[in-house]
Amino acid sequence: MVDTEFQGRVALVTGGSRGIGRAICERLATGGARVAINYQQAEDAARATLEAVNSFGTDGILVQANVAEPKEVAEMVKKTEQDLAPIDLLVTNAGIAKVEPPDQLDYDSFKQMMSVNVDGTYLPLVSVTKGMRARGFGRIVCIASIAALRPRPAQAAYSASKAAVIAFARNLSEDLAPAVRINSIAPGFIETDMIQVMTPSQRDAIADATPMKRLGRAEEIAELAAFLLSERSSYTTGQCYIASGGRVTLP
Repeated sequence: MVDTEFQGRVALVTGGSRGIGRAICERLATGGARVAINYQQAEDAARATLEAVNSFGTDGILVQANVAEPKEVAEMVKKTEQDLAPIDLLVTNAGIAKVEPPDQLDYDSFKQMMSVNVDGTYLPLVSVTKGMRARGFGRIVCIASIAALRPRPAQAAYSASKAAVIAFARNLSEDLAPAVRINSIAPGFIETDMIQVMTPSQRDAIADATPMKRLGRAEEIAELAAFLLSERSSYTTGQCYIASGGRVTLP
């Protein structure tokens, strides 16, 4: 069943083929949005997401692009706006994580992580915000991580990249207001492909250390993203929302 919360809106979701990205694509589609699903290599997964989006009775398209490459991002935005309409809603979700101590993380891997996580947030943002401001409407959510807020072993580089995402969204909020609202989400440990490398005992330990006593679900992050993209949060911009089951709390 399709509601009308995002009826008439066009959304672009980077890293939309799996996990949190897919859940956000599906949630926006249930609200009536037409959704452009970005992916880089996981075409089969992206097509499965597209089928799910279309099953809700709304339009979706696939847009392949490396979000850290300016020309590819420009083409991604161009295709979205040609095939659907100008972009109203943007979710920057594409990202990678490499868990190694800084002295063991080679520089090329470090640069790749910074490029995907930071450039991959910056480039889509600057590609759509000019049009959003000209039209007088835009809603943006940037997916960060609690790693940016709480120290963890072997995650200094990843933490720095996600801290940059939060800072970027927070500072842009003043530049883009009032027409465009931008917020970030810092998820905790979520049941996605990114944590499949963990052993059952590691997952159990994380759940036990979380006040909610479980890992999060991608659909829960998608619901928070939908709230921030909707008019239910019409007086909210420049904020970082933590969704960690209580694992990280800030005043």
